[in-house]
Amino acid sequence: MRRFTQQCPELRALHAALRQRTQNRRAPLASLSRAARPCCSSGRRQFHSTSLTLREKPPSEPQPTSFQDLDMLGQIAVPSTSVDVCMSDGFALNSGITITGGDGALLVNGEAFAWRPWEIKGEKRMLNSKGQLDIPAEALSVFNILWPRPDLLIIGAGKQIVPLSPETRRVLSEMGIRVEVLDTRNAASQFNMLATERGIDDVAAVLIPLGWEEGVGAA
Repeated sequence: MRRFTQQCPELRALHAALRQRTQNRRAPLASLSRAARPCCSSGRRQFHSTSLTLREKPPSEPQPTSFQDLDMLGQIAVPSTSVDVCMSDGFALNSGITITGGDGALLVNGEAFAWRPWEIKGEKRMLNSKGQLDIPAEALSVFNILWPRPDLLIIGAGKQIVPLSPETRRVLSEMGIRVEVLDTRNAASQFNMLATERGIDDVAAVLIPLGWEEGVGAA
């Protein structure tokens, strides 16, 4: 065959043409493959490097909460009239003042007074015939000479909560003072918090000793 091809110029020309055509067909495919291969390879390297970057960053941890930073009243001075101790026959205040001897406490405008509303009645009784706390108007007359008056009066009724008489509620309402009645221990705690938060001018308190007994008093 080789010898025959060498002897036929036509066959040699035909083989050359076929060989050239085959090379021309393969060249674009090879060049396309070589052109596309770096792009695909580069894409794989870029995706892989991004994944490594994400892995190198540790997840951020939340900062611990400081409850001292959330204490809005932590930097506010406690009023000197705040109640430190409720005793059976009186009270010990933050200022160091002690009210004893069975007296109640009147806390208003940053001042503390011994309070004996039962003396106006002439007997050691604070409840009316319906079992309601009935405070004589004269025992609340100090609020008539104050200006501005406190917005809220907290009443500590003794060992337990008792309803306030309509007459006492009316007297306070006419002076524009809101009222909240609690047992003495909780009333003192409420006064301490609100006086610190809102100020001593806005909140006042009258407290009956924890050991108060109707007809006997506190001892």
